[in-house]
Amino acid sequence: MTASPPPRRLRSNFPRGSYLWAVRNAQWQGMGLAEADSEKPKIAIVNSSSGLAACYAHLDAIVPVLKQAIRAAGGVPFEVRTTAPSDFVVGAGGRGGYILASRDLVTNDIEAQVEGAFLDGMVCLASCDKTVPGQMMAAGRLNIPTLMVACGYQPSGTYHGRHVDIEDVFVGAMHAQVGDRDVEEVVGMSREAIRGPGVCSGMGTANSMHIATEALGMALPGSTPVAANSEAMWATVRAAGARIVQMVWDDLKPRDILTPGAFANAVRAVLAVGGSVNCIKHLQAVATEAGCGVDVYGLFETLADEVPVLAGVRPVGERFIEEFEAAGGCRAVMRALEPLLDGGALTVTGGTVAQNLEGVQGAKDVAGAEVIRPMSNPISRRPAITMLRGSLAPEYGIVKTGVAERRFRRFSGPAICFSSSDDAIAALKRGDIRPGHVVVMRGAGVCGGPGMGGGSSRVVFAIDGAGLGEQVAMLTDGHLSGLVCKGLVVAEVSPEGSVCGPLALVANGDTITIDLDARRCDLEVGEAEMQRRREAWLPPPKQFDRGWLQIYRRNVGPLKQGAVLVEPE
Repeated sequence: MTASPPPRRLRSNFPRGSYLWAVRNAQWQGMGLAEADSEKPKIAIVNSSSGLAACYAHLDAIVPVLKQAIRAAGGVPFEVRTTAPSDFVVGAGGRGGYILASRDLVTNDIEAQVEGAFLDGMVCLASCDKTVPGQMMAAGRLNIPTLMVACGYQPSGTYHGRHVDIEDVFVGAMHAQVGDRDVEEVVGMSREAIRGPGVCSGMGTANSMHIATEALGMALPGSTPVAANSEAMWATVRAAGARIVQMVWDDLKPRDILTPGAFANAVRAVLAVGGSVNCIKHLQAVATEAGCGVDVYGLFETLADEVPVLAGVRPVGERFIEEFEAAGGCRAVMRALEPLLDGGALTVTGGTVAQNLEGVQGAKDVAGAEVIRPMSNPISRRPAITMLRGSLAPEYGIVKTGVAERRFRRFSGPAICFSSSDDAIAALKRGDIRPGHVVVMRGAGVCGGPGMGGGSSRVVFAIDGAGLGEQVAMLTDGHLSGLVCKGLVVAEVSPEGSVCGPLALVANGDTITIDLDARRCDLEVGEAEMQRRREAWLPPPKQFDRGWLQIYRRNVGPLKQGAVLVEPE
């Protein structure tokens, strides 16, 4: 059905015969577009496509279906491309620095093309981890009608009769590196783990951020998570094509949707599913670009106690993402959380969260198992994500606590310090890391990495493979893969070591205490000694003096702003 436009001028329209009208018309005539299309809503299809990774392998096939839906609704679609990072592929170069740094390239790619062309709206094909926040950051920055479409998770496989997915391959490879698993077994697992296109199949960063887009109100209700290339995905694609045109006529913009209440809803949803800790900085980045002013880190800290864990999908629990989708996905979680939500928050439907949830049933039964539970019977009342503060983390440190009961909720021991993942893994192989140690890995923050590369997750899985997962703790200013939920690991310790955060001043043998119940992370060293160390501290050599990573390193802001490329406060 064609949208019914009100009498208002679109920003993409220029006076007939003017310079901009004429040269654009010439370009579009050469592409076969009718002259009358110059007066219609012009919609960008943001396609973060790449042939490098399974995450993006199906996106090009989505574009024609979406174009058809946009045309049927009275719009004119234009496909634009962005960089398309996949952690498991682009993490090979730049010491892993391209992983987070590429998020901001996505944002700037969109600005250059969509704002440069003065298009009226956009549909963003959201796939792997960094494309989701990168696209939403652009939506907040440009503030033109935008709709996010989650393009789905990949099918997993089996190996020797057991389920195998990319998480198993990642863990297995690091176990093999420390001698805990046969290399050929890992090779066999890698051949079977991914059986089609889409993002990692667990509750990693990609699926967590897909859910966050729906909870924010930036994706259609009931669209996340979704299996790639399923009929449910195609239905959402067609609905999005129709809806975006009406959003343009209604002038429904991201900053109407990205309010403090919407961010609180998204935080509650992530907490309820035990989502990836990377959602914290990504949601903060979206808020910063949207000019919202909300403190997402503070929301995760203050809301953790009121939001129980309602779903335990791998890696935080043992359920599979397919079961979670079948049980109702994000919409069922929001229905369970409804008493806690800001029901008045506006969404891309033009209605509020409360209106979207009217008549929605609770979670569906999946093979007799409560995959998504009600708040009265949660999987855990303890938060799956815990924010710590203390003398080692004056701003924040983040722990993915998961839902299993821990052997230790308080850990105190001597520090053993490393400046790279390779050094830490080599020490592990030598037996230098022993039970009771607190492993400190620094220099892996947004500035020092740069881009939070450095392989912190590799160290976590190697420690687990060495059989020390419950016998040592770890602190790092780097980030963790959304698939990590092992051991007692405090990540994203801020301020980071490369700017002389307290983590930089830890010496081997210093006592570090981590207390999950008190939510503290402290270095047991006196202030006089700490001041002496500050005065003697020398900054590490700057990594990369040319190219994108040098630009990123020089301009990235702090984590409390979401590590976006804006002038620091």
